[in-house]
This record gives sequence, C-alpha cells and structure tokens, in this order.
Amino acid sequence: MGAEAGNYALDVFNSTKDTVTGVAGGLFGGAKGIADQTMQGWQNTKEQVGVPEWMQKVLRIHEEIGERPGGEGGGGPGGEPPKESRYGTAAAAGATVAAYGYDQSSEEDPRSGEESARDDQMMVLTKKMIEIRSILQTVGQSDTLNLPSIVVIGSQSSGKSSVLEAIVGHEFLPKGSNMVTRRPIELTLVNTPDAQAEYGEFPALGLGKITDFSHIQRTLTELNLAVPDSECVSDDPIQLTISSPHVPDLSLIDLPGYIQVVGHDQPIELKQKISDLCDKYIQPPNVILAISAADVDLANSTALRASRRVDPRGERTIGVVTKMDLVDATRGAAILNDRKYPLRLGYVGVVSRVPPQSTSLFKKGSGSIASAIAKNEHAYFSAHPLEFGQDAGVNVGTTTLRKKLMSVLEQTMAASLQSTGDAIRQELEEATYEFKVQYNDRPLSAESYLAESLDAFKHSFKEFTESFGRPQVREMLKEELDQRVLDLLASRYWNKPVTNLSPALPEPDSLADLPTADPESLYWHRKLDASTSALTKLGIGRLATTVVANALQAHVDRLISQSTFAAHPFARQAITEAASGILNERFYSTSDQVENCIKPYKFEIDVEDGEWARGRENVADVLKTELKACDEAVKSVEQSVGGKRKLKDVMGFVDKARRGEVEVVGDGASGAGGFSSDLLQRGKHPLLNHHNQILWRQK
Repeated sequence: MGAEAGNYALDVFNSTKDTVTGVAGGLFGGAKGIADQTMQGWQNTKEQVGVPEWMQKVLRIHEEIGERPGGEGGGGPGGEPPKESRYGTAAAAGATVAAYGYDQSSEEDPRSGEESARDDQMMVLTKKMIEIRSILQTVGQSDTLNLPSIVVIGSQSSGKSSVLEAIVGHEFLPKGSNMVTRRPIELTLVNTPDAQAEYGEFPALGLGKITDFSHIQRTLTELNLAVPDSECVSDDPIQLTISSPHVPDLSLIDLPGYIQVVGHDQPIELKQKISDLCDKYIQPPNVILAISAADVDLANSTALRASRRVDPRGERTIGVVTKMDLVDATRGAAILNDRKYPLRLGYVGVVSRVPPQSTSLFKKGSGSIASAIAKNEHAYFSAHPLEFGQDAGVNVGTTTLRKKLMSVLEQTMAASLQSTGDAIRQELEEATYEFKVQYNDRPLSAESYLAESLDAFKHSFKEFTESFGRPQVREMLKEELDQRVLDLLASRYWNKPVTNLSPALPEPDSLADLPTADPESLYWHRKLDASTSALTKLGIGRLATTVVANALQAHVDRLISQSTFAAHPFARQAITEAASGILNERFYSTSDQVENCIKPYKFEIDVEDGEWARGRENVADVLKTELKACDEAVKSVEQSVGGKRKLKDVMGFVDKARRGEVEVVGDGASGAGGFSSDLLQRGKHPLLNHHNQILWRQK
C-alpha cells in the first residue's frame, strides 16, 4: 500500500511538473523570439538595455523547474542540464510541517514520510505556479492570462477576518464596525523555509518590508477608509504579500462582507454594490471559501447562497464553519455533515478567534497568534472525540484548513495551466504578428520607437486641430454662457432652498407675478439691469480663454491616452507639462486681447428683432434642458425613497407645512407627519425643483 501511494505521488508530481514546465517553456520560447529580434536594435543604443524584469523571472522559473523531454533525463531551454532549484526537495523537506502549523500545535504530524514528501513537492510546485500567476498579472492584457485564486466571502461578523488571520498567524486585517473593508485585498502568502523573519510588503506602494503587523493593519485601514463614504466600496484591489516560514504558499482574495441592513449614513445601493463586487470575483476558475458561523443556520448563510448561484454543484466551494465552540458539539458535527447544502470539497470547522489571554498589550497586532489558536482548537476538539475525533469523518481545525487550501489551490492551478498556456501562446502569436505589421520585421531601437511614436502623436494632433476651430469654440462658449445665465437667474429668482418646515415668509414681487407685472415697473427694470450688468462684467475674455484652454488640455490628455506614450509615465508627464506650460504662458495675453475686442459692446448692445427672437428660442431650449435635468433628479430621488407615491406624499406634507396648512410641532429634526427626518430632507429638494419647474413653464 505504501509503495502504491508513493508511486501515485510521484506520478502526480511529474505530471504537474511537466505541465508547469510546458507553460513556462512555451512562454519562454515565444517571448524569447520577439526579445531576440528586438535586442538587435537595442544593442545600437547608447545604453545597453537588458531583458525586462518580467522576462527575467520567466527565465529563472524555467531554469529552476527544468525540462524532462520524453519523460527521461533533464534539460534546460537549450538542452543544458537544469540548474539546481533554490527550492529543491532538499530545501523544501519538512517545510510543510511549519506551513501547516504542526510546529505550533500540540497535535502531532499524522502524515507518513511519503505523504510529507509529496506535500513538500506540491508546495514547491504551488510556489512556482503562484510566481507564474504574479507574472501574468504584471504583463497580462486579458482575464484569460490569469491563474485561479481562493476568494474569501462571508457576511459581516461571520469570522472571515479571524480565519485569514489564523492562517497567517498574525492580526493584520482592519477591524471595526463601520465597513472598514471597502476594497478587495489580494493576499499572497509566500513560504520562506530558510528565513526566520516574518514580514509583509505592499508591491504597489513601495513601502519595503514591514515586520510590524500592526503597521500593516494600520496601512490597510487607511487604504480602505480612503474610499469615500458615499461609495463605501471600490473594486480597486489592494495587493499585499506576506512572507513567513509559518505560512503555506497561497493566493487569497479577501472581499468586503455581505450586509443585511444598510445603515442610515450609507448609500441605499450599498448592499447591491457588495453583492456585485463579490460576484465579480467568485466566477470560475476561482475557488470560493464560503465562511459561515456555526450559530447561524446554513440556510441563512449569505456566503453559501452566493456560491450556489455561480457554483450550483458545489465543485469549487470550500465551506468553513466558524465559532464551533458556540454551539453544542453534536449540533456542530451535524453542521459539518450537512447534506442539504453538499459541497464536493466539504466543510471545515474552526475556532479561529484569538483566545482572550493572548491579546495582551505586547502581543496584539505584532506577535504570533497561531500557537494560541492551535492550542485552543486542539483543547476544544479533543474534548469531544465522538463528534470531532479521527473516526468521526469530519474536518476540523485551522491546520486541516491550511492543508485543504493548499491541496485545492494546487489542483485548481494545475488544471488551469493548459488553458492559460494556450492563451499565452495566442497572445504571443498576436504580438508577433503586430510586430511584423508595424515594424516590418526590422530591428527595433529606442530611437526608432520614439520617432515613430512622435510621428503618430503629431498626426493625431494635426487631425484634432483640423476638427477644432471657430465653430467648436463658439459652441463651447455659448454653452458656458448659457450656464452662467442660469446661475444668475437661480441666485436672483428661484434658488431658495427649503431649510425647515416653518411657513415661508410672504415674498413680494415673486417671479410668478412677472407675466402680469406692469411693463413700466421700476422694480423689474432694476432687476433686469442688475442681471445684465452682472453678466457683462463676468470677464468674458477670461471666461472664453479658460474654456478653450481646458478643452485643449483635455484633448491633449485624450490623445496621449490613445497613443503609445500611455504606457510610458515619464513621457506622458513630459508632454502634459509641455502642453500646460504653453497654455499658461499665453493665457493672460489672450484673455486681455479678447476683453479689449468686446469692451465696446459690453454696455451698449443693439439687438435686432431677429437676434432677439433667436435669443428667446435659445433661452427656451436651455430651460427645456434644465427641466429635463430636474425631472431626472426627481426620478433619482423617487428610486432612493422607495417609489413615486411615497415621494409625492412627503412632498405634499412639506408643501402644506410651508403654506401653513399643517402645524408642525417642533422643528421636524426628528421627523414629522409620520415621516422620518431623512425622508423629509429628501423630499425638500424635489419640492424646490417642482416649484422651479412651475415658474419656468409660466415663462
């Protein structure tokens, strides 16, 4: 039996190794052909440029894994013997003892020598595949160039953070009650068997190695809380790498927890936003780690419901049941053996929260918590041998969870390697074809690349200048002046927000009285003169120059983003600064010239009947556009409060209170008329829009 197990382990190892080698070799061969062709030109430059960093990593992985042509012997890319891997069998022997957590637990390692050797070899391959995944994330242009990860989902307070911290052995995730996890955290665990230090790195931030895990926690908290409260969640991931001899090689993604009730200070669509974000990550081929609490019925588990939508057969879902010590042992075992929600990968029960005695001032946030959690789990599960013993047929403990995660991730990655390899080869073929078409197979140098990029940018800018002239400038300025007219009218006539529910003071000479006003009324004549004077003294020259300059800068930015310079930050910055420098240099002289040209017409303007008629038509069109915008704003409020009828009721109540038809006790800060204060506040804005619409239609 032992010999059969050993042979099986060897077969699995060799097949997986051949697959990894094939992918790395294919990537090496295809990319090396383009690199060799390109290097012919690079050698003619003043400064020798080496192979890109991502290519160096590919070559290094390829050398470390080696090749086994025909299943015999070994050879590198050129037939040379493979180099000794830094993570060879000798170096990795016994590494899984620490990675699984047996060294920090009172539980003895139950594995045989053959099983331990197989696990060590599989951890080597998993490490290599995670490295390949990181490379693909760096150079990949599509979702197909990616290997699966383990996505962690669960509702708030389900123990999701505790499970991840138990795997890492440190408290490092943000804590709090007000949505502290607002961005996905892409967590890469790297096993370093020869190192003693444990540290974390944020690759995108360049903060270096952080050995204080409380510092990692603060950084994650700040990055998450940087997301505005109005949005609450963002799909921009935070990349974090933790290296330690006590962690297995894993690729995990922590997501914001599902919520059941939206807080009063949170957007109404927050629940749906979190659900959409999680649905984005739990798609195949990712593995789903569904976290549920033992004291909550599995039928009510939000994580399991979400996983069943995308994985109805439960083929890539691992169920983790936390807080096992909060329920009776018999009920806990029944949950792990649940048949109503079967999962092919099964359930694992854990008690992952940190024991109270281990959270002292000196240990919290920085010291290892793995040993304390392991001892606490072993004490609880060993106290109930009938329910959780070896013969019970259930999986319990963080150590078991680590082993399962490593095994599932390795198998899933190995299964995805072939399709990923095909996608890589397709991308390389397309890149080769594009290279041939664009450069006609000639050697590419830095000078030729820059010259062709500049020529393409100049042609695109010339096309823009031909389509951007006086008609476009006139239309832009006209639209801006229309908005300024609306701003002036709003400030003088109808921008009167509803601040409270007390009856409004009588307003003499309301805008509603203008159609029936005396044509010789000095009041309205003075109102018109004041508005006209304000409009003509806006600084038309500066306004026109600002509008044109902003439009030119925006178009330059758009052209840069569509050019090859978009992939070169320094070149992009240089072009942007040059454009803004030219615009700033000529801004003041241009605005002065425009002001001098229009100065004779600012105070004495002769308007003919035809011009006046066209002006009235333009004002009518502007007001129609404004009315449409107000209607859309009202519809948005309707959706946020729960329907048109509800909004109409609250608007009617506020309107009656403002007219004095309803007596409101107090200031309405805590609600009035059966409506909450939040609903009353929401109803004030569409009421103001409604009144403005009536005024505009009267004109």
